[in-house]
Amino acid sequence: MVFWSKNIVGLIIFAVVFLGACKKEDDVDTKQLEHEQIEQYVADNNLNGYFTASGLYYVVIEEGTGGHPDITSKVTVAYKGYNLEGFVRDENDYFTSKLESLIPGWQEGIPLMKEEGTSTLIIPSHLAYKNGIWIFDVTLFEFSK
Repeated sequence: MVFWSKNIVGLIIFAVVFLGACKKEDDVDTKQLEHEQIEQYVADNNLNGYFTASGLYYVVIEEGTGGHPDITSKVTVAYKGYNLEGFVRDENDYFTSKLESLIPGWQEGIPLMKEEGTSTLIIPSHLAYKNGIWIFDVTLFEFSK
């Protein structure tokens, strides 16, 4: 019985390590593929922006004025979210929320904006939703602490 238990424990450890390694490889492949797709979209649309270390791509459309929000800020924005083919998935003319409760791509991208500024955020799935790359045109109306 002890021999059988040790084999089961060994099998479980092997499965966890093997599946964990596969998931990491899949994540790396997905991130690389999406990075290439974003680069192609940027080139096709002549966008002039910047990649962050996480893979977010942002374009400042209108600089805005004043300061920048931080993760603890309450932000009021207008946005339109769509995929690489231009299919609009979500939009709102006036939306207020604590930044810390929003998707990681917004948590990273909106603090790069100034009040009354407009930016385009191209967000890979690991910073947004698992159903692919999202593009958001965002206007930051105001923020408060």
